[in-house]
Amino acid sequence: MAERQRVSMVGPPIVTLLLLIFLLQLPGFIHGFQPLFSFSANTTTHRVITQRAMLWKTAEVCRDIAAAAGRKFNLNITNSLSAAQVLTACSSSSSAAIISNVIFQTSIATVYFSNAAVDVVYQLSERHHFDDETFQIGRDLIAAGVSSVKESVKLENFLAGRVTLGGVCHTLQDFYSHSNWVELGNKAPYSVLIQPDRPLENLAGPDTPTCRNCTDGKCENNILPDVVQQQLLTSGYFSLFSSAKPQGKCSHGGAFDDTSRTDPVGGISKDDTGSSHGFLHQDAVSLAVNATVELLEDIRLSVGDENFLRLMGVTSSSVLCFVIDTTGSMADDIAEAKRVSFEIIDSKRGTQQEPSAYILAPFNDPGVGPLTVTTDADIFKGIINKLSASGGGDIPELSLSGLQLALTAAPPSSELFVFTDAPAKDFHLKSTITALIESTKSVVTFLLTDPSRRLARSPQGQRATPMTRSDFQLYQDLAATSGGQAVEVTKSDLSAATSIIEDSSAGAVVTIFQVTQNPGRPENFTFAVDGSLQNLTVYITGLSSLTFSLTNPAGVSQSSSQTNGALASITTAGNLRRLKVSADNMTGSWSISIESTNPYTVKVTGQSSVDFIFNIVEAHEGAHGDFSLKEGRPLTGGNVSALLTVTGSDTVSVTEIALVDGTGQTVNGSLQSLGDSNFLVTFSNVPAGDFVIRLRGEESSATSRTSAGSSSIQRQAPTQFKTSSISLTAQGNTTSVEPNSTISVPFTISITANGTVDASATGDFTVRATNDRSYDSMAPGSIAVVAGSNGVANGTVTLTVPSTAASGSDVTLTIEAQNTANTETNYVVLRFSVTAKVTDVTRPVCQEVSTLANCSASSSLCSSGRWEFVANITDGVNGTGVARIDVRQGNGTFNTSTVAGDGQNVTVFTYSASCCSPTVQLVAVDGVGNTVTCMARASTTVAPTEAQTTAPTEGQTTSAAPAWGMLESLWISAFVFLLSQ
Repeated sequence: MAERQRVSMVGPPIVTLLLLIFLLQLPGFIHGFQPLFSFSANTTTHRVITQRAMLWKTAEVCRDIAAAAGRKFNLNITNSLSAAQVLTACSSSSSAAIISNVIFQTSIATVYFSNAAVDVVYQLSERHHFDDETFQIGRDLIAAGVSSVKESVKLENFLAGRVTLGGVCHTLQDFYSHSNWVELGNKAPYSVLIQPDRPLENLAGPDTPTCRNCTDGKCENNILPDVVQQQLLTSGYFSLFSSAKPQGKCSHGGAFDDTSRTDPVGGISKDDTGSSHGFLHQDAVSLAVNATVELLEDIRLSVGDENFLRLMGVTSSSVLCFVIDTTGSMADDIAEAKRVSFEIIDSKRGTQQEPSAYILAPFNDPGVGPLTVTTDADIFKGIINKLSASGGGDIPELSLSGLQLALTAAPPSSELFVFTDAPAKDFHLKSTITALIESTKSVVTFLLTDPSRRLARSPQGQRATPMTRSDFQLYQDLAATSGGQAVEVTKSDLSAATSIIEDSSAGAVVTIFQVTQNPGRPENFTFAVDGSLQNLTVYITGLSSLTFSLTNPAGVSQSSSQTNGALASITTAGNLRRLKVSADNMTGSWSISIESTNPYTVKVTGQSSVDFIFNIVEAHEGAHGDFSLKEGRPLTGGNVSALLTVTGSDTVSVTEIALVDGTGQTVNGSLQSLGDSNFLVTFSNVPAGDFVIRLRGEESSATSRTSAGSSSIQRQAPTQFKTSSISLTAQGNTTSVEPNSTISVPFTISITANGTVDASATGDFTVRATNDRSYDSMAPGSIAVVAGSNGVANGTVTLTVPSTAASGSDVTLTIEAQNTANTETNYVVLRFSVTAKVTDVTRPVCQEVSTLANCSASSSLCSSGRWEFVANITDGVNGTGVARIDVRQGNGTFNTSTVAGDGQNVTVFTYSASCCSPTVQLVAVDGVGNTVTCMARASTTVAPTEAQTTAPTEGQTTSAAPAWGMLESLWISAFVFLLSQ
């Protein structure tokens, strides 16, 4: 093969970065299926392919679980499933609990945004797109990624698993767009791509011509007949800067592929309907969906059904996350955290409101952690029950370090609760915590108790003084940014304040309205309550002198002096007032009037299946341009775009999406519908400030409890985001890192005006780079934009991952830039998956030992007979060993034992069942997640049955290689075959 013609990744790293950023702005540069959006009805994107496959496989898994439990599964699995439909069908509860699909939809979005990022991070890497006939190294990439996903799930690090999964899906999907697999007439996926222990066959040799010239711009028949006849596999060559390619080889094609202008001219890409082979675009899409389903099935078999559904984000409830100060004065607080967590766990176990995971991040001084992330409530109870108050030294504690650890471990849009009675010793992390809050859209509530009982651990033994107002202000600022609250309460009243934790764990909690007034002023606020809302609750924080009045749509009012009035019951704990609205008919326009000149907050929540999620994206302009996820703050004075998805209802008519600042001023967005309740929203000329996104519309569906069946709807994203005049971009050349390695992350700082770089500007900036694992890192402490630099300065951060880092874990790197006046900050948050080299790719072997049966041929007599199946399962001399055996089908009993044989351990599987359950299917998993599926069946026929993996379209099958055994009963036979062969 000729030397590849892609741009060489040499020279200063920042030069490569700037070149890539420039290229991504060019029209038509992105190649591969469109990442996120297409405004052509006949073009399908990576986002749609990925979501379709995830919903399909998730529905299949839920269907199988329901069948095994004897429950009905009320969903017809098609290509047009929605997240709400799948989540509802997967619900095992028959109760009338409100189901929110926000977490499920957010999890899917995490995967498809990671998928789309491959076209940014790895645009110049042929193996990530199967260009240039890079089949072997492309498959190696998939194998490493799949192994990392399985390891992440094993560690219950589902977020890292989703991020890695998205990248794997992109490469796998691009194979069907960039290779000639479709043109060879194949109707099923190339399963060998996810089975690295099988050989890649019929690859076109490096000197084998594969294409001829397209004629008059038409490329329908440009693949050579000999290639088709011999079923040789090839893919198109692609280069931005050189027209050279191996003689006779196919090109990718398109305006930016220089090789497509060298004989043989043209290309074979099926990226969209306008591509060289765009007439086969939908065939490639169908195969890409099926292949993704097949990949997800492989992961499912490895991790098990429950963990697979957790990886997909199938839950309607959020995590329960505590960050707890364990220093000497915190005994009462720790006891209350135990009480409220135990109450939540015990009352919600087995219900739709059971937390999806449990996270605990204790902090002391000087230690932080260890971090606990588990889906097992009993493990969480055991660990939190062992917490005790001790140590601490001086008064300030490492509260922000503990919070940083939790923020990077929790899924996006989680709510975290911080218990402390001390100021933050690590207050320098405030901007880092702010960046993580904005990036993850997390809500943080601080439960700040009176530290008067805290004994100073100094030689003098003096009692501590209470936190100063500035100490509280740091926590209040972070709470306001996140949409949480800073509750100041005595230790004796803490149990009354923790009601907010119980409220948030109710499930399907949505924010209707929220405002922070600092400085405070008298104000009247209005908000709309729609018919889908239940359990309306109002939270007000402020000094005890604050008064308020709540008024319903009928004009009935209740003042703050009435603890049990016509509208609500009011409880007070420290600076928190909690109004539990009791009115039966809540629908309509409400108002709340606040009288205070001191700072205060107001938050209105309820329970509803109707909500929205959003992600800020940035455009790559051009006829074939697209969008990618925006990291960091949008630029002051520029345009801001967001992908917004309405969840829980397909009958919401969106009338307004607006940015709302702290004064109530709005910037209205223009909406472009993308179908399926997705909208691309553009806000023009966004000024400086702190903003939240507010949605307004009309809701008319069965969820509405109004007599007319429709009502005005209002929702608000709790987390604020800021604009900045500092542009900070950082891009490593990888999203994964091996243990015992160092990566370099180049970054660029520029000064902007009205959303564009100001080439004449100069300035000095402080640079901070932190990571949540405390891994060694190096970064410049400051950087200067000097005259003549076109308003740009460059730098590099290095991050070293130790050899002890576990494969499947991750590390989050936050890079910040701040001007010298401390008035402007911007950041990027980069998550790297830790992926060890894959050394064991061989699947276990399942070999039948014996099958014995004493069954009658008459089904009416099946209960009187039994049959037994015995198999030996091995993983080879150099394998990682059989780690787990699951029975996926069969109502019998089984046991396993281990014996030595031929230099390897042999796991003996013995299964026994009634003849009324004549089939058993087992999955054996080795130490790194390689799987083999075996089936045995007692039947009255001897004909083998082909194993089949369900897929969205017809024709997707997995071949089966039967291994036969003899039965000892008349007309009864059994066979064993490997479904994964």
